[in-house]
Amino acid sequence: MRAIDLNSDLGESFGAWSMGDDAAMLEVVTSANIACGFHAGDPAGILRTLKAAVAKNVSVGAHVAYPDKVGFGRRNMDVTSEELTADVIYQIGALQGLAKAAGTSVSYVKPHGALYNTIAHDRRQALAVIAAIRAVDPTLVLVALAGSELIELARSEGLPCIAEAFADRAYTPQGTLVSRREPGAVLHDPQLVAERMLRLVQDGTLEAIDGSQTRIQADSICVHGDSPAAVEMARALRQVLEQANVALRPFAGVRP
Repeated sequence: MRAIDLNSDLGESFGAWSMGDDAAMLEVVTSANIACGFHAGDPAGILRTLKAAVAKNVSVGAHVAYPDKVGFGRRNMDVTSEELTADVIYQIGALQGLAKAAGTSVSYVKPHGALYNTIAHDRRQALAVIAAIRAVDPTLVLVALAGSELIELARSEGLPCIAEAFADRAYTPQGTLVSRREPGAVLHDPQLVAERMLRLVQDGTLEAIDGSQTRIQADSICVHGDSPAAVEMARALRQVLEQANVALRPFAGVRP
């Protein structure tokens, strides 16, 4: 039976500012990418989300980012390797402490926003992130953009790495994400999204933005928690996959 992981970016609320519906998403996903405070999230809110993840037996990962709360971590930063490595170590360590207090542990690392996109092709910054993860715990799994050079680079450095596809994003014919600045980059129809991801799981293809078919190999599917129809989209996706007898389970497992 084919198996796939469903993940979402959670723990991104900050004080009185609410972002997404963590409780509802945790009813659906198998892995939760938890903000570490650099692009979003505050300690109390992150801890609440971690405890909720424990209650639902959802795997937990560190959603590390550039220090950019104003830009929600979506602005490129030309940081030194030393600074980036230290920043990632700091964020993983902070989440590890909160996760332990919540009764769970961090199983993987998924970079956020601009950092995620940059290290998919920037070898220097990619190596800085890989070094940080390995320094903390070399068994942590790195989540990377499907088809990116980062996957093989991480593996060559001795770090386990899995490929990820995005349910609510459009793809180019080359298998890369359409820029958010372009029209049609973000998808909003839950049923369309669900059917696209079922095809991806079953035969490894997606319809690109120009109507052509592109091949993508992925071990996990992300539904962004901050999109307006995120919960509805995640529910529709899970339902379609289950009806097709696709097993849903975390790629890294739930580590006690």
